[in-house]
Amino acid sequence: MKPLVYKKSRRERRSTAPIRHKMHVAKGDVVRVISGIVVEGVNLVKKHKRATTPQGESGIIEFAAPIAASNVMLLDPKSGAPTRVRRRLDKDGTLERIAVKSGQPIPRVR
Repeated sequence: MKPLVYKKSRRERRSTAPIRHKMHVAKGDVVRVISGIVVEGVNLVKKHKRATTPQGESGIIEFAAPIAASNVMLLDPKSGAPTRVRRRLDKDGTLERIAVKSGQPIPRVR
């Protein structure tokens, strides 16, 4: 006779932690948009809004929408041209980003 195996319910199996993706760019980096539609002010979008209350306003609202990370490239710190990025372990064990064109490290802005 086989032993009974109790499986966890589907609700328990789901992880609540958000999935984090590694990106070549971070907040505060200087980048250039390399593809996609470039509008003055970068990717301005118009949205039609209906009034939620009788006194509320409706109309067309213009706001900046996010750009996909694949459409931007970091700028080389030496020449200012767009460059690809490599990662290298520093002497103290931290990852640093290296510009492929010049070999210069790209500083992190925090």
